[in-house]
Amino acid sequence: MPSREPTRRDVLTFGGLATVAALSGCSQRYRSADGSSDHLVLSLSEQEGSLRDRYVADLTETRPPWDEEAFDATLDGTTYTTRHHTPFRTRGEEEPTYAQRNGTYYRLDSQIVDEKTVEHPLLRLYNVEDEPEGAEVVSHSSLTQVDKRAVQIARFAARARDNSGGVPWGLVERDGYVYRSPDAIETSDLLDESGASYVEHRDTVYEVRITRELFHEAVYRADIDRVAESDSQMETILRAAVLDSRISRAELSENERGILQEAMWESYSEQHPYSEAYSGVLKKLDQWAYLDGNIERDGRIESGLQQRYLLYDDRYFSYTLRFLSEETT
Repeated sequence: MPSREPTRRDVLTFGGLATVAALSGCSQRYRSADGSSDHLVLSLSEQEGSLRDRYVADLTETRPPWDEEAFDATLDGTTYTTRHHTPFRTRGEEEPTYAQRNGTYYRLDSQIVDEKTVEHPLLRLYNVEDEPEGAEVVSHSSLTQVDKRAVQIARFAARARDNSGGVPWGLVERDGYVYRSPDAIETSDLLDESGASYVEHRDTVYEVRITRELFHEAVYRADIDRVAESDSQMETILRAAVLDSRISRAELSENERGILQEAMWESYSEQHPYSEAYSGVLKKLDQWAYLDGNIERDGRIESGLQQRYLLYDDRYFSYTLRFLSEETT
């Protein structure tokens, strides 16, 4: 199995533990709190279709509208920029996104090329214990569509101020909702000087407070690169980009095949030291960290619910490796 270049995740994670691992040596196998070895659990899930089905986006259906606009403009040689949101945002740091047009495949990306300081209206809501006499209270259902969304999001922050629980940061900003779109600002009733001072949502009355605040926003430029002229070439590129392992059934022993089959049905686990067959599977998956004597350090670097991708003959699988204590297996 050829080695792959270290990813940013590998570098960041290993950097924090490298010094400790070097000082600790490689003689201690992992032990749980009660002294028993944890189980290393392998789980496989078949992925239907090709990698193109997963990574080549249909911008007309699955992406925000500005992605299709960005693609069309950039393909025509026009510079397309956005603020606050990223063109062609991907599923994850290491998962590229591609698009296809007239038989040609393009990799979608973006770069920060500037910063703008802009002013946006911001809606914050505050709980009201007693409904104010004589004040106009509007119901959530009577609001414009953009104000309905703003109230729903700002309400998360208002509700969390006096209670435990999470807030969907990213939707909630600066303890409220930011109106960024010119269309949203124009169609909002709450932002108008004569807008309501109180709003009712789910039997709770909130005070409406509007401020106008400065935001420093990155300017993103949409970039596209031609990468393939055929389906097969695109599939080859994606295999090189996303696959962690490739295994041929013919190269496996009968016991190794049985382990993979069981991992496909539900999961397969063993305690360290692993059997010859399980060790063989881990080697073929190129997961050598789990075979090191110091699993507590080296194996734990790789452990978790992070998905990896395997080509098993001509079938794609996602798989995870994780440690579970004896009590939970």
